Amino acid sequence: MTNKKMNKLQAIKSYPNAACTGISMIAQDGTKVLARTIDWGGTEVDNYYTIVPRGYEQQSLLPDGKLEGIKFSSKYGYVGMAMGEVQFVVEGVNEVGLSSGLFYFPDYGEYPIYDDARKENTIADLQLVSYLLSHYSSVDEAIAGIKQLDIISVFPGASTVHWRIADKTGRQIVVEHVKGVAQFYENHIGVITNSPGFEWHIVNLSNYIHVNVGTIPSRNLGQQFVESIGSGSGYLGLPGDFTPPSRFVRAAYFLNTTRQQPDGIHTVLQLFHLLNVFDVPLACDTPVGKEPLNFPSATQWTVATNLTDGLMYYRTMYNSNIRCIDLHDIDFATISFIAKPLDVNKEQPIEKILINV
Repeated sequence: MTNKKMNKLQAIKSYPNAACTGISMIAQDGTKVLARTIDWGGTEVDNYYTIVPRGYEQQSLLPDGKLEGIKFSSKYGYVGMAMGEVQFVVEGVNEVGLSSGLFYFPDYGEYPIYDDARKENTIADLQLVSYLLSHYSSVDEAIAGIKQLDIISVFPGASTVHWRIADKTGRQIVVEHVKGVAQFYENHIGVITNSPGFEWHIVNLSNYIHVNVGTIPSRNLGQQFVESIGSGSGYLGLPGDFTPPSRFVRAAYFLNTTRQQPDGIHTVLQLFHLLNVFDVPLACDTPVGKEPLNFPSATQWTVATNLTDGLMYYRTMYNSNIRCIDLHDIDFATISFIAKPLDVNKEQPIEKILINV
């Protein structure tokens, strides 16, 4: 990789205000769906979808920028969403229903110290999603595989990341490195954001145990009658800022109080609606006068994946229309590697209503 590309990617990975939010739901018919945002307010990033065939060979970067890490060939084909460079897949699903995605995890994670003697078992954090999707069909297999790897950052001083991994059974875990050792947490609540660690976020939910749906009934305080101002007062006190703890709490309560949908497509649409709440307005996380002006949103794209039926849906900051990639339309045995921009035309299509008068 060229020094120019390395410097660009290091700048992206070092940006402190990545605010991605992940949620998931199970439909009434048992369909499992994951969804997430990619939030990056510092600059517009090159975003791609990639289609990776069976037998496709890859190799991991190491801290010197050379392709000298672990070599791997795809047992399974997969569809991925890549950020910055086409080999850096940050969210994807393979043909047997394993999903993996990375989320930034600054200041709290710690990878193992790089050991050149183990470089053939070493993989860059930004390439782990590709490795998992290439090799495994279940969460258990992914856990066993990760335990055999040294996961490192190719950019000294850059943020660490953590991962969400799920399979067609609906099982979902979060993987974080603590003091250089991978830790695996069962994600029963179906939410992931960023720092601090996943266990901390779960404990923090207890601070909002009073939050509930609906409107608080009126009551008398002494001789004074008081009532709610408007509907939805049961959610008073729910944090509304964009910090990872606040997004985690908000996502957990919205997700677990929304109505379960009958099937996959309605669940996908419901998750897109829920993630509207987590769109990060451009410049809300930058100082006044320092905000970028050349792209429309810090939430650069949003994706929902139907694990049960092998469907990946996405929309972007340029185009709110939902687009779909059906893995059943792809012959992973014969197709060549494909990487294409999420948006060919960076302009929101608008349908004009023709009025007959």
